[in-house]
Amino acid sequence: MTAFKICIIGAGSVGFTKKLCSDILKVAEFEDIEIALTDINAHNLDMIAQIIRRIVSVNGLRTTVTATTDRRRALEGARYVMCCVRIGGLEAFADDIRIPLKYGVDQCVGDTICAGGILYGQRGIPAMLEFCRDIREVAEPGALLLNYANPMAMMTWACIDHGGVNTVGLCHGVQNGHRQIARALGLPMEEIDIICSGINHQTWYLDIRHNGRPISRDELTSAFEAHPVFSRQEKVRIDVLKRFGYYSTESNGHLSEYLPWYRKRPDQIMDWISMDEWIHGETGGYLRYSTENRNWFEEDFPKFLDEAGAPLADYARTDEHASHIIEALETGRTYRGHFNVKNGGVIRNLPADCIVESPGFVDRFGINMVEGITLPPACAATCSASVNVQRMSVQAAITGDLELLKQAVLHDPLVGAICTPEEVWQMVDEMVVAQAQWLPQYADAIPGAAERLQTPRVKTRDWSGAARLDVRSVGQLRDAKAAKQASEGHGLGTKVMG
Repeated sequence: MTAFKICIIGAGSVGFTKKLCSDILKVAEFEDIEIALTDINAHNLDMIAQIIRRIVSVNGLRTTVTATTDRRRALEGARYVMCCVRIGGLEAFADDIRIPLKYGVDQCVGDTICAGGILYGQRGIPAMLEFCRDIREVAEPGALLLNYANPMAMMTWACIDHGGVNTVGLCHGVQNGHRQIARALGLPMEEIDIICSGINHQTWYLDIRHNGRPISRDELTSAFEAHPVFSRQEKVRIDVLKRFGYYSTESNGHLSEYLPWYRKRPDQIMDWISMDEWIHGETGGYLRYSTENRNWFEEDFPKFLDEAGAPLADYARTDEHASHIIEALETGRTYRGHFNVKNGGVIRNLPADCIVESPGFVDRFGINMVEGITLPPACAATCSASVNVQRMSVQAAITGDLELLKQAVLHDPLVGAICTPEEVWQMVDEMVVAQAQWLPQYADAIPGAAERLQTPRVKTRDWSGAARLDVRSVGQLRDAKAAKQASEGHGLGTKVMG
């Protein structure tokens, strides 16, 4: 095996980058590689570089770690590129949540579809195409882009169809749901095998087996309904399981905003969510969580740096796909996982052009998908609704067609359950005007949108949502962490939010 280079774009996502790099450094054959870190935030980039260099130094590795804000320099000669970016940062993310609330659209995350996810894609796709241009021009020929950035399907779709780069989308939703199913059943995860297929964040556990024995729909439903925690936190997922017959990969909060039924009536939202943690349905929960993490990170950086001094022998490699894919491609050791790729026959009853998430095997010959899967009708119908929104959203992001963007938002399942067409048209105008600095493709359309907003045609409201919590200060976070540690120390097991 020859030495090679891995570039991580958006490496300033410090905690996630530390995990990805630690996983890579656990592969013995990768000791002589180069890891090139790049980000537009020089401060965060410096912090993650310190952490990764310390891991390398403490463990006596020969791995080269470089860090630069010059993306093309970082990409030069790279065989693998990982992307972890959030275009517009928390500032744009806040608008993804705030503006739709004025029109009655209450999102928990807003990063996949729904109004927030669609606009997130409009910001991200132009940037991804710039990354692809640089990869084509300066990376190793045939470089593989491993995309972790959301909205996963839209970003991956754009890179494959318009970026000209070999791209696979990666997510940990399947693994997390697999882990949760095992916990619900009270069984070790290694004894549970699964086949999962669909589209990213709407993937379905089609076959679940315990040591080869199929787990029935009734057995799985009973296990979740009897579980003291999951029965409270996963009401949407359990309801969908009972009605569709299949469990979804995504968290309660995520799934609730992809469907038209659970968040459309404000007085009923609390019936379907849990406030134990943001991920179970809190209004703008991921925005709050991300904001608190950003504020807390400066406080926690010394801890990250200290932890980097621990020997890698004590580090348990995670089930994030990236390191396992690269290991399989470089060493030939076969890896099985669930990957986001162009459909083309992988799932028979979804469109050939869409991005699906489905089982595949990786070895020296590449990523080889299992073909010929047929989704159950209800699962396919739900996925198809999102695929149509994704397709229009990608095309709008490529062309800067504001009318097509509005049509995409209009056809979003949750937005369509809540808003009139006139409300959608005005909401999208407001969102593109607020996010103009990240939407270069709409430069010609935004002045007209701004002019229309001078004489609004529909009324909006000042609404914080059905289940909004305030962002906690660093002091409040410190107190919450201390209280959690104290309760756990006394065996109380109290769950602290966030």
